[in-house]
Amino acid sequence: MGLLGRIAGGTRPPPSAGTARVGPEARRFDPSPRAPSPGIVSEDVSDRARPDLGPGQKGGLRSRDSGAPEKDLGWPQIVRLGLVQTALGGVVVLMTATLNRVMVVELALPALVPGLLVALHYAVQMLRPRWGYGSDRSGRRTPWIVGGMAALCLGGFGAAAGTALAATNLVLGLALAAVSFLCVGIGVGAAGTSLLVLLAGGVAPARRGAAATIVWVMMILGFAVTAPLAGHFVEPFSGLRLVAVSGTVSLIAFCVAALAVAGVEGRLPPPAAAEARPPFRAVLAEILADPVARTFTVFVFVSMLAYSAQELILEPYAGLVFAMGPGATTKLAGLQHGGVLAGMLLVAGVTLVARGTPLASLRLWTALGCAGSAAALFALATGAPTGPDFPLRPTVFALGLANGAYAVAAIGSMMALAGRGGERERGTRMGVWGAAQGVAFGAGGFLGAAAVDAMRLVTAEPVQAYAAVFAAEGLLFLVAVILALRIDPVRAPGRAQVPLNPVLGAR
Repeated sequence: MGLLGRIAGGTRPPPSAGTARVGPEARRFDPSPRAPSPGIVSEDVSDRARPDLGPGQKGGLRSRDSGAPEKDLGWPQIVRLGLVQTALGGVVVLMTATLNRVMVVELALPALVPGLLVALHYAVQMLRPRWGYGSDRSGRRTPWIVGGMAALCLGGFGAAAGTALAATNLVLGLALAAVSFLCVGIGVGAAGTSLLVLLAGGVAPARRGAAATIVWVMMILGFAVTAPLAGHFVEPFSGLRLVAVSGTVSLIAFCVAALAVAGVEGRLPPPAAAEARPPFRAVLAEILADPVARTFTVFVFVSMLAYSAQELILEPYAGLVFAMGPGATTKLAGLQHGGVLAGMLLVAGVTLVARGTPLASLRLWTALGCAGSAAALFALATGAPTGPDFPLRPTVFALGLANGAYAVAAIGSMMALAGRGGERERGTRMGVWGAAQGVAFGAGGFLGAAAVDAMRLVTAEPVQAYAAVFAAEGLLFLVAVILALRIDPVRAPGRAQVPLNPVLGAR
């Protein structure tokens, strides 16, 4: 896990590599010269309907100078969709933090119990492609967002009720909690996938990096606001208070999300006329046969595996190797998260200011973020033996900075590539990548911690065990760099060329 516009009335940049022709043949680019696009990523030629086509006319996006009404999402709409992420984060943080603590401390259950419940939430992410396909068939994303939030909020309330019930009836309480965590996973997958698809189809290519930053930061805002408030109102602790707080958070989250998304999709062109849709298996096979989609899927899995593997071992590493206390390691984690936020804002700012230059390439920032993450992890692996003189805090901040740059650039690239197959595949493609991300994130934390334990069986020095795992994560990030640079603007069968950047992707 998990993680993410334009000014109202603004103009949309012209296509970057020519104008697409639409005809009985597969789409191809008109070689006639066009002004270069200032966008970060290429214009998806399938992103919009083309009602202005006529016999003998060239296809392409309608000019914004022709007096056509604005049909893209502005900054206010981007922020409203970010509020959906805020609501989602507010419910999820109760599941992964508050309920986890209550089960282990107040109920004295093994830590494995909440761990398995969270694993259920990640396991169900494998169904994201199917939910994305469902939104493709309907042609509407809003019902899937609202329905997903309903499932998420009901699951959050049910999990709290199950946790409280477990104090008196352990079997029944845990059974209710298990079903509720499944609902949470379904809700996060359905709402999150359709939200990103809606952003991908409505945000101008040159501002996808900024839009990803907005929705990601607003999700973190949901974590930051909900956790302390819930912790305040749940004291003095009781099962009834826990249920009341969770129910209130869930109700507020659903209302905020429903109001935030209302009417946003109506600003976009209506879905195309209903046509025969191929079955899910055929669409999924077509996506996986696309070399760009397949490479990007592997990239998402490998990079997210490396990204999440550090989550559970960084603080123990600082405590064991550098003798830092719990308060100091918590501050260290906060420093890393501050670096993540700084990296996201850096990419958003540079890609907006440097439009039309190589610095605006999301592919470039994805590769730089992965390379920087690898460098920081290698520094952690090799620097610990130097002792207290090692600059641990600057290194951890640099790791967060690179992680943030990678994450937001990868999400922006995901939004760009989702339109490669047109509206009929956009949700399914986003679902495939969301499934890869969710499964990798769930597996990464477990594998990182398990790898440290395994290495400590081989070596008596904890510093060597952590160094080996950090080095392995760094190697994964280097593999991700190679994969990111291999996402070439190749022409898939029956599709137009979609470079990630008009400068770096030119052929």
